[in-house]
Amino acid sequence: MPDASQNLADPMHAAMARVDEVIRARLTSDVALIEQIGHYIVSAGGKRIRPRLVLLTAQALNFDGPEQYELAATVEFIHTATLLHDDVVDESLLRRGRQTANALFGNAASVLVGDFLYSRAFQMMVGVNRMRVLDVLADATNVIAEGEVLQLMNVHDADVTIANYLRVIRFKTAKLFEASARLGAVLAGAPPAVETACADYGRALGTAFQLVDDALDYTGQAANLGKNAGDDLREGKPTLPLLLAMTHGSAEEAATIRRAIEQGDSEHLAEIIAIVQATGAIAATLEAARAEAEVARQALLHALPPTQAREALLELAVSSVARTY
Repeated sequence: MPDASQNLADPMHAAMARVDEVIRARLTSDVALIEQIGHYIVSAGGKRIRPRLVLLTAQALNFDGPEQYELAATVEFIHTATLLHDDVVDESLLRRGRQTANALFGNAASVLVGDFLYSRAFQMMVGVNRMRVLDVLADATNVIAEGEVLQLMNVHDADVTIANYLRVIRFKTAKLFEASARLGAVLAGAPPAVETACADYGRALGTAFQLVDDALDYTGQAANLGKNAGDDLREGKPTLPLLLAMTHGSAEEAATIRRAIEQGDSEHLAEIIAIVQATGAIAATLEAARAEAEVARQALLHALPPTQAREALLELAVSSVARTY
């Protein structure tokens, strides 16, 4: 997937290019391996949604200071650190269409460079010199870590409730979306109600985003996803499509999915995909994502003035559900 800043048709091209400049500058280290791994994973590009949230919410509230670019890069560093750690925990081999850093450089190096990115992110947020920024991001990184542990506890557990699954999403994925959207309001000195609305938008958007990701694991192609289809099943993750399929399928179908979750077995992936689709689990998961996207839209409609940046945020909620990768 190309770097977002390279898309010249993107109205955010110039702003995202400035974020990428900060990222490159902040990856500097006297330790060669840190730079090598850091540049490897960051240069893979990605959707860069979290940095966009910082920039768009700041712009929607008429803030134009350089701090927005620093914090946009900061949240991308936090996100990248979680990816490095996730891929080690999940033993993943493919991300964004390339070998994962742990597959290429080893688990130890990936974990330690992830730690470097976390600590560099904190150096960057301290440099902004706003206590509220530190409060928001310190809370976010702590909650994300809790989400990682909660997900680990759920692995190979076919009895996970939908409520617990959603709790993992809120912690592990949506929290950084929430923090990113909130940061723009913090920089703009927005009133508490507006800051809360931006955070509500980010949280709902992040939830919708993860729900779509979980659905795509059973509908997408590896070439489009940038990872191997069925990875969640191989890792024994009981995501919403599987939980719904077990609820709405026959006893035999539920037992097939249960065994696959408990054993981390992708041998019967084709059969399970057929079950998930036949039971309407994919459609229901995408409908849940659309509902969250609408929650996100409603959070901003009356909280932000009608600007081009607000319209981009509203459109982002729609496009995040319509995507195929």
